[in-house]
Amino acid sequence: MLEILYQDDALLAVDKPAGLPVHRSRLVGPADAFLIDLLREQIGGELFLAHRLDRATSGVLLVARSAAVAAELGEQFMGRDVHKQYLAVVRGWPEPAEGVVDYPLPGSRETGPRREARTRYRRLATVEVPIALGRYPQQRYALLLAEPESGRFRQIRKHMAHIHHPVIGDCQHGRGDHNRLYKQHFGCHRMLLHAWRLSFRHPRDGRAMTLEAPLDGAYRALLERFGWPTTFR
Repeated sequence: MLEILYQDDALLAVDKPAGLPVHRSRLVGPADAFLIDLLREQIGGELFLAHRLDRATSGVLLVARSAAVAAELGEQFMGRDVHKQYLAVVRGWPEPAEGVVDYPLPGSRETGPRREARTRYRRLATVEVPIALGRYPQQRYALLLAEPESGRFRQIRKHMAHIHHPVIGDCQHGRGDHNRLYKQHFGCHRMLLHAWRLSFRHPRDGRAMTLEAPLDGAYRALLERFGWPTTFR
C-alpha cells in the first residue's frame, strides 16, 4: 500500500517508492505495476497526475482529484512557483560547496532543442571510504540538497553528471563502477535521489503548503552508516 502524505477533497500527496514507474509511457520498460493505477485502486475515484518523478526517484508526488486541479497545479509547476528540494548522494565532493549548475538541457529526446536549466545545490555532508577503485585507494562521496529552478527531463541527474559528480545508482547518467561499489559494499540497490520537500499554493484557497517525504529504509541506513544527518532543514 502506498503511503499517503496528505489528502483533501482537491488533491493528495503520495510518497513514491524508488523503482515504481508513475504511469505507462514509451520511456518505461516492462513493469508489473504503475503508481497511478495502484493509487486509484487504493483511494478510488478519478485521479490525475500533477507532475512526474523518474522511475528510480523516490519522494513527494502530487496527484489531483480533478482535471481542473491538475491543470492549476501544472500552471504552478510551469510558472516555477513550486519550490522543489531533493536529497542526492553523489560521487566526489562538489566545489564550491554551494553553487548553481547553469547548463541548457534537451527534453526526453537527446537530439531535441536545448532549453535553459538551472539547479542550485548545497553540500550537506561528505565522507571518504577506504575502498580502492581504479587508481584511487579511497573514494569520496557527498550528500547534497539540490533545488532545480526549472523542470527539465532528468534535470538533477544530468546536471550532476555534467559537473562530474553523478548521482549514485543512476544507470543512465552515472558511473557503473561506483554504482557497483554501492551494491557490493553497502547493499544499496537504488538510485540515491529523493524528492524530499515540495512547497506550493493550494489550488482551492491559495494557502501555502509544504509537504515532506521521509527517506526509505535503504537510504536512511546508508546515511547512518556514513555518520550523516537523517533530518534536514
